[in-house]
Amino acid sequence: MSTTLKIRDETTLSFGGDDAEGFTLDVLTSRITVRELIRARVYQEVYQYNLDRPEYFQGLIQPSDAERSLNGFKMRERRSIDPEKQFEMAIKAFYSNGFIVLLDDRQVDELEDEIEVRPDTTITFLKLVPLVGG
Repeated sequence: MSTTLKIRDETTLSFGGDDAEGFTLDVLTSRITVRELIRARVYQEVYQYNLDRPEYFQGLIQPSDAERSLNGFKMRERRSIDPEKQFEMAIKAFYSNGFIVLLDDRQVDELEDEIEVRPDTTITFLKLVPLVGG
């Protein structure tokens, strides 16, 4: 039996706002590690993108050869994205503070930490945006 997780994407510029982008992710078990969660999320979004190959990729991690824009990551050419490569980049970003994972507003620090999946569980991927100025 699968359970549906509520996933929210936020940035440090929009943290805590009601306009956070949200979607759901089906998981097959009642417990999942953060690593498995990231893998499931990345594979789902890459699968969705590869079906139609739209102009913009809406995902956690910027694919190589794509430009960041307000609408997502603009692909220079419409091509298939490798889900394993995206997953590897996501793991690197997790460890280099490109994003943090919040479980019901509590930060999860390790990839092997387990999340108990309940109907009211909300996972937030908080993308850290570097400050500009000087």
